[in-house]
Amino acid sequence: MEQLQYQEGRTEISQLGKVALISRLTDGTACQGDDCAVLGDGKKKTLVSVQTLVEGVDFDMMYTPLRHLGYKAIAIAISNIAAMNGTPRQVLVSLAVSNRYSVEALDELYAGMHLCCRRYDVELVGGDTSSTRAGMVLSVTAIGEADEEKIACRKGAQHNDLICCSGDLGSAYAGLLVLEREKVTYQANPDFQPDLDGFDYVLERFLKPEPRTDIVAMLAERGVVPTAMTDVSEGLADSLLHLCRASGVGCEVYEERLPIDYQTSRVCSEMSNNMLPVSCALNGGKDYELLFTVSQQDYEKIKEMEGVHIIGYVTESGMPAVMVTPQNTTIELRAQGFQGTEE
Repeated sequence: MEQLQYQEGRTEISQLGKVALISRLTDGTACQGDDCAVLGDGKKKTLVSVQTLVEGVDFDMMYTPLRHLGYKAIAIAISNIAAMNGTPRQVLVSLAVSNRYSVEALDELYAGMHLCCRRYDVELVGGDTSSTRAGMVLSVTAIGEADEEKIACRKGAQHNDLICCSGDLGSAYAGLLVLEREKVTYQANPDFQPDLDGFDYVLERFLKPEPRTDIVAMLAERGVVPTAMTDVSEGLADSLLHLCRASGVGCEVYEERLPIDYQTSRVCSEMSNNMLPVSCALNGGKDYELLFTVSQQDYEKIKEMEGVHIIGYVTESGMPAVMVTPQNTTIELRAQGFQGTEE
């Protein structure tokens, strides 16, 4: 029997970051380290991904409606399939809850799941339930498919490819900032009524994100296969660094080209520390937009695509990942580490 080896010393998870941690834990396995595992021997491949949400870490029940939580859990699992240029087909749900939750509460949770499944033509085909002593743990396995030649991994970006992203960035984090601000006020004064007027867009972006399967469909209609692809779950900087490291390249993106909604800018300006909107875009996360690279030969096919923005280009191997400001200052991109704390 193989002897278990224990290493001396202690390394904090936050020192590695989420991707480095996963890479370390799966070293020597068949895991490919992308948004999904790719299975099958034929031309049509099966994509499988797992997304886990933990109460107090990934969601706060003080301001998260159960129906929204159910919808979000399915949406972000589906997003992993879209992030490899695939089409989602089925999901399985595993749920562990404490006796704090009633049957009616779980009905509400699953109503949100079914709503998302219907919207994206995905079947909920099974799962598991268990109990836990505190809170809720929700795990969704998404299953999809894609032709082998159309699968977009993180490692395919080439020198001079265009860098594109869908939608806008930082709005989900802006929504979280609003909710956290109102939560703090409420905790200080339980008679306080939250003031959420004018923040509908950023709140929905955080509480009810939408997977960008529409972008995958539009790319297919135009005959464009991204050279590399991922979704923006931990912020733009983090996602860019994933692509660059996997592909062995650098990148240059332009601050003035980053798509940021006016509500995001408004939230940032109202925060006491006067947070910059670009900081929300780079490091906020939870947007679940698609980040991808395409050959310059495909420029004419994507330049008029609704909801797609060209934000920079891929530089050669050995170059850093940087952002260029409107003042022509170059800033090297750094990702926020995986802290294991709420949102």
